[in-house]
Amino acid sequence: MTVDIRVMRAGQMYRYYLRETVVGDGRRPARTPLRAAQEQAGVPAGRWMGRGLAALGLAPGEEATEAQLRNLFGERGRHPYADRIEAERLAAGESAKKAFKAGALGRRVTVTGVDFVFRPQPTIYLLWALGDEETRLVIEAAHEYAIERVLEWIEDEVAVIRYGKDGIYRVRPPGGLVAARFRHYEARSGRPLLHDHLLLSVKGQRLDGKWGSIHTTALHENTVAASALYNEIVAAEVCEELGLATEPRTVTPGRRPVMEIAGVPHELIRWTARRSDQIAACLTELEHEYVTAVDDDGELRFLPVVSERARAKMNQIAARKTRSPKQKTRPLAQLRAWWKVSAILTSGAAADVINSLLEHARAAAAGIRARVAAVVDIALAAVDVTATVFVMNDGGHFHRRHLLAEARRHLALVLRGRRRDPGLDEEIVAAAISTHCLDISEPKTVRGLEAGYRLYTARWSLSDLPARRPPTLAPDPARQPPADPGESAAPRPQGQDAGEWEIPRIPLPYERAVLAGAVVRDKLRTTASTAVRGRAGDVVAHQQAAMPEQLLAPPVAEVEHDDQEPETGRGEAIDMTALRALRKSRTDVEALDLTADRLRRLQDAFAKAGDDSRVRAKRNTVQADDTGPVRPYGQQAYRPQEPGSHRGREAGH
Repeated sequence: MTVDIRVMRAGQMYRYYLRETVVGDGRRPARTPLRAAQEQAGVPAGRWMGRGLAALGLAPGEEATEAQLRNLFGERGRHPYADRIEAERLAAGESAKKAFKAGALGRRVTVTGVDFVFRPQPTIYLLWALGDEETRLVIEAAHEYAIERVLEWIEDEVAVIRYGKDGIYRVRPPGGLVAARFRHYEARSGRPLLHDHLLLSVKGQRLDGKWGSIHTTALHENTVAASALYNEIVAAEVCEELGLATEPRTVTPGRRPVMEIAGVPHELIRWTARRSDQIAACLTELEHEYVTAVDDDGELRFLPVVSERARAKMNQIAARKTRSPKQKTRPLAQLRAWWKVSAILTSGAAADVINSLLEHARAAAAGIRARVAAVVDIALAAVDVTATVFVMNDGGHFHRRHLLAEARRHLALVLRGRRRDPGLDEEIVAAAISTHCLDISEPKTVRGLEAGYRLYTARWSLSDLPARRPPTLAPDPARQPPADPGESAAPRPQGQDAGEWEIPRIPLPYERAVLAGAVVRDKLRTTASTAVRGRAGDVVAHQQAAMPEQLLAPPVAEVEHDDQEPETGRGEAIDMTALRALRKSRTDVEALDLTADRLRRLQDAFAKAGDDSRVRAKRNTVQADDTGPVRPYGQQAYRPQEPGSHRGREAGH
């Protein structure tokens, strides 16, 4: 996830946030005013955000002062201007008790807020760090816009104020929420990491004017959906403004691919991932200790494989063990100059690529947009979303928020950096719930009756899939795993113990989720008419074109039509040599050797394939009209138009 959340407490505001976070994660000198410390650190001042500012006499974009932060977050939820309010009441002759109460926002609380950390994908902040000034400003504007949209979604759909006995009653804060945003530029390692801390107050005003506390559990539960929304928006804004496109890259085999800006070399991502490498090395050592640990009798203490739960706990331990102290912050201009020199000298990427990174990314985007059409079919998206959520949640039980997060990931995968109309993710969720989900809620409380807490499972059974593949056992100690699936295993080097080069793990569920979506989609397509099957096949082909080769399920045989032209074979449309290079480099553009002549040939080939696909889709649509409506699953194709340079954000999410 690129959105993290942690709880803020009153005392923690003094010990950590007012000393370090508000000044760019540096150490704030004692008795130094906040604004002076921010200027010394080279970071901008914090800014207020949220629709709830009007009730507190604040304005969006106004600078967040130390006194305001101390009152709202450090004094257990007081008015940002509590000092002034209390002084005015005392001057008017009121008692000290009444004057103090006048500056409070309801009852005092221990948990005063939550800290959301927003950071874009690595390829985006690499363009921000290594690009020119105009590129930096565009990315920062997209980053801020995405944060604003996520905050609006939290205000409208997530945040609730609890009141009454045991918090039985819940209401949305009609006036919105209050938050302060602080910009940071670098990671602990000193490498570029554009990210913002959004300090969100738990105080919200009800319709009766009284102040209550936001339910922080609801914020935690919806963090994944918020992260998916932020990723989708920031990538779309950056791509549309700079003429770029996204591509899926597999970071960890078996896990979900991440959407990155195409054309940014993977070597640069590795250059920024020093801490990730440290955590991975430590995690490997912990896993080896886990599977080889024995008790006093010489028996294994734990399972011979590493489960997902055990791996998650060990990952937390590895992160703590490798956590380095924070460095002194430096101005952004100095950091950008140092980053570019360091990338050229140590990243392994070519200097001309680093100096013209935006141009390489635009060339890659041209190739992607020429061969991947932006087609979102709501019916097929509902199948994929439901299958993925059903498989990846324990017991096959899930809530609406799980479907929403997966729908946003699906849109990011299919649209490849294009903007979409508002509410398309909600349409996919509605189609999934109405068509493929079964409500199994047994509410025992008022909370269980709420739409967001209803429990679902899939209507269909995945009996064609094994319940769980057997764990990957330790390999032959005398053999090494092959570097490529097609190669034979090499002998293990002398002096290396068995298990040091491969840790047996329980297989990850994402691969099974992808297969589940293909199986269910095939079942549904076989029950529809011929016309719908042909058109659905074209849509699926577009969706699969946006996926890495290693995640594609075997193609499903389509019913041949007498009047339909034979489809272009996979080898004719895509260069298999390039795809093999794709699997090795984890990018589907770098491996294409995009010279100008090569790019023109690719564009012509993929444009022709797209034209043929549209002709077949049009013919099938005409056939469907002749035979009457045959859309039992609410199938509806969504083809977003390419917004021109004159279109603004109103055409976005």
